[in-house]
Amino acid sequence: MLKNYTFWLKTAATLQILTALLHSLSFINKPQGTNDKEKEMITLMTTNKMDMGAGFTPTMFNIVTSMSIGFALMLVLGGVINWYLLRKKAGPEIMRGIIVINIIVFGISFVANCFLTFLPPVVCTGLIFLSLVLAFMTVPKTGIMNNK
Repeated sequence: MLKNYTFWLKTAATLQILTALLHSLSFINKPQGTNDKEKEMITLMTTNKMDMGAGFTPTMFNIVTSMSIGFALMLVLGGVINWYLLRKKAGPEIMRGIIVINIIVFGISFVANCFLTFLPPVVCTGLIFLSLVLAFMTVPKTGIMNNK
């Protein structure tokens, strides 16, 4: 089981979907400060509009929310594509390429999260990245060059 790439890819896909759902919980709660400084910062982030030109005047909260939605959608896209290709029983040569793409995208995301966020996203993206690396290490190598 642990030597089968499908186990690790299913694990990664499940973690991608679960992380997206966990991350989406942040859209339900309205941010609240615990002290005067935090309350002032939240007020500024939610009310201070910036002129970005061409009629765009988002608040910093709008920009952060947009980035957050993009992160959740990236996770969903990765998880759904991985599940779809596993369900369709795509060959190892296709899966190997998809896994490499996943490793690059979620590896960059993991490194960025390590420096720019807090523990839950670091742990979640780290587990996704680890599962993808293990999937890559266990996916069968095919003789692509020999199929001339």
